[in-house]
Amino acid sequence: MKRLLQILIWTAVAGLGAVALGTIAFHRGEPINATWFVLAAACSYLVAYRLYSAFIAAKLLALDNTRATPAERLDDGRDFVPTNKWVLFGHHFAAIAGPGPLVGPTLAAQFGYLPGTLWLIAGAAFAGCVQDFVILFCSIRRDGKTLGEMARDEVSKRGGLIAQLAVLTIMIILLAVVALVVVNALKSSPWATFTLAMTIPIALLLGVYLRYFRPGRVLEASLIGVALVLFVVVAGQWVADSPYLAKVFTLGGVTLAFAIIAYGFAASALPVWLLLAPRDYLSAFIKAGAIFSLAAGILLVRPQVLMPPLTRFVDGTGPVFAGKIFPFCFITIACGAISGFHSLISSGTTPKMIQREGHARFIGYGAMLLESFVGVMAMVAACAMTPGVYFAINSPASIVGATPEAAAATISSWGYPLSAGTMTGLAHAVGEQTLLNRAGGAPSLAVGMAQIFSSTIGGDRLLSIWYHFAIMFEALFILTVLDAGTRVGRFMIQELGGRVWKPMGRLNWMPGILLSSALIVGAWGYFLYQGVVDPLGGINSLWPLFGISNQLLAAVALVVATTILMKMGKLKWIWVTLLPMGWLVVITMTASYQKIFSANARIGFLAQANALAAQIAAGKVAAAKIADTHRNIFNLRLDAVVTAVLAAMILVLLVEALAQWYAILSRDKAPVLQETPYVATQWAEGD
Repeated sequence: MKRLLQILIWTAVAGLGAVALGTIAFHRGEPINATWFVLAAACSYLVAYRLYSAFIAAKLLALDNTRATPAERLDDGRDFVPTNKWVLFGHHFAAIAGPGPLVGPTLAAQFGYLPGTLWLIAGAAFAGCVQDFVILFCSIRRDGKTLGEMARDEVSKRGGLIAQLAVLTIMIILLAVVALVVVNALKSSPWATFTLAMTIPIALLLGVYLRYFRPGRVLEASLIGVALVLFVVVAGQWVADSPYLAKVFTLGGVTLAFAIIAYGFAASALPVWLLLAPRDYLSAFIKAGAIFSLAAGILLVRPQVLMPPLTRFVDGTGPVFAGKIFPFCFITIACGAISGFHSLISSGTTPKMIQREGHARFIGYGAMLLESFVGVMAMVAACAMTPGVYFAINSPASIVGATPEAAAATISSWGYPLSAGTMTGLAHAVGEQTLLNRAGGAPSLAVGMAQIFSSTIGGDRLLSIWYHFAIMFEALFILTVLDAGTRVGRFMIQELGGRVWKPMGRLNWMPGILLSSALIVGAWGYFLYQGVVDPLGGINSLWPLFGISNQLLAAVALVVATTILMKMGKLKWIWVTLLPMGWLVVITMTASYQKIFSANARIGFLAQANALAAQIAAGKVAAAKIADTHRNIFNLRLDAVVTAVLAAMILVLLVEALAQWYAILSRDKAPVLQETPYVATQWAEGD
C-alpha cells in the first residue's frame, strides 16, 4: 500500500510538472502567470533528484559509505576538514552559486522567457547536476585531487598538463567577471557596500564561535549570523542617510576593485574554518531564504510575466549583448544549467571536507538543482518587469543613450513603450541616483525581486529596503564564488609550481600559500581592472568570454568523467556523461568561432577591434579618448587570442581522450584506474 501511494504521489508530481512546462512552452498572446514557472521548476527538480540522481548513484557510481573519505584520512585542520553534511551543502551551494544563475538568465531574458527557462530546467537535470555529482565522486576517490590532476592521471600526462593550464586560464577569466559583477552592483551605492562589507566580520565571528566557544552548535551560530546580517541590511539605510558615512562607503569602480582583490587574497590564505566555510554557510542561508521567499512571493502575488516568450532580438541584434539564440543563449546562461566552474569546487574544497561518500548525491546533484531553481527565479524576476524598464537598465549608454529621455525614445522605437519619468521615479523609489545603463544584470534583477517582495510585504514604502536587500543577496552570491574560486586557483598554482619546486606543492607551507594566493588574485585582478575601466561596462565583452570559458571548462570536466567511467567498466551507462559533453563541444566551438571571426563588430572581438582602429585612423576619436581606445583594442585582441587558445587546448584534450577511449574499447591495453586504495571508515554511521 505504501509503495502504491509513493507511485501515485510521484506520478502526480511528474504530471503537474509536465502540464506546467507545456503551458510555458505553448502559451501565446496574453502575459503568462509566473506561478507556472515555479511549478515547472520545482516538480521537474523533484522528479530528477528522486529518479535520475538515484539511478546515477546506484548504477553508475555505486557510492560506498563504508569507505573512508579524504576528510577522515587526511584531516589537517586547514584544507582537509570533516564537515557536517548540512554545513558542507551550504558551503558547496554558496561556492557554486555565483553570478551565473542570477546574471545569466537576466541577460538572456532579452530573447524572451522561453529559451532560457527550458535550458535552465533541462540543462540542469541532464548536464549540470550530472557533472557536479560525478566529478565530486571522482575527486573523493582520489584524495580530493583537482580536475587538472585527474586529467593528467586518467587521460594522459600531456592531456593533463593542457587541461591544467586551460583550467587555470579559464578560472582567472571566471573570477574576473565574477568580481566585475560585484563592482557594478556596489558602485556608488553606500547602502549596498556597507552591508556587504559587514558580512566579513560577521563570518569571522561565526568561525571563531564554532571553532572555540561553542563547537558543534551549528543552529545556534546560524541564528546569530542571520540576525546580524538582517540587522546590517537595515543599518545600511542609516549609513546611506548619514552625510559622513555615506561619503566613506560611496566608492568608485577602481577602489572597489582593489578592495575585492584584497578580500580574495585573505579568503585564499586564511584557514578554511575561519572565513571561507562560515561565510559560505551564512551566505547559503541568505541565498536559500531569499530564493524560497521569492518563490513564495511569486505564488502569493502571482505576477504576470510581461516579457514575451520570444522577442525581436532572437535575430542576434540585442542591445544587452549581440548574437542569436544558438549558441549565445546557452553560453550566456552558464551556471544555472551547467557550469564548468562547479567542477573546480567539486574537485577543490568540497571533496576535502565531505564526511561520507553517500553525501555526494545530496551535495553534488542537489546543490546544482537548487542553483538552477535560483536561475528560474531570476528569469521570472527579470521578465516580470515591463520590457522597456528591463532594456533601459541593462543596455549600455552607447546603444540607448545616457539620459532618461534618449533611452525612452530609443527603447520605445523598438516597440517597448517607456517614458523618461518612469526611470527617474523608479530610481528614486529604490534609493538610487539612476538605474540607467547599469550593465551586468544585477541591478535589474534587484529591481524585479524588490517589486515582487514589496507586493507581498510593505508596498512601495519598503521598496528601497527590498532593493538593497536584493543587492546584498546578489553580492553575497557572487563573493562566495570569488573566495572559494580563488582558493581553488591557489591549489592549482601550487600543484603546477610543485613540479618546478617541490616546496610549492605543499599545501601547508605558508610561503607557498601566500605566493600562490598573490599570483592568482593578481591574474584575475588584471582582467577585473580592464573591465572596470571599459567604457561599455566590461560585461558586453567579458560576459561572452566568461560563458565560452565556463562551458569549455564543463566540456573538460565531462571528458575526464567519461574517461574515468570507461575505465570503471561502465560502458552501458556512458551516455550519461557523453551526451552532455558532445552538446557542450558543439556549443562552445560554434560560439568561439563566432566571437573570434564574426564580421559583426558587436559579436566578433577582432571585428570590433578593427572598427575601433578604423575610427582612430579616420580621426573620429577625441584626443583625450585615444589612449583608452588603444587599450580597448588591445583587450579585444587579447580576448580573441585567449578564446582561440582555450578552444585549441580543449580540442587537443579531446583528441587525447579519444585515443584513450579507443585503446580501452579495442582492449589494446588494460585500463589503469588511479583510485586511492580502499580504506574502511573508522566512524560510526551516525558520526
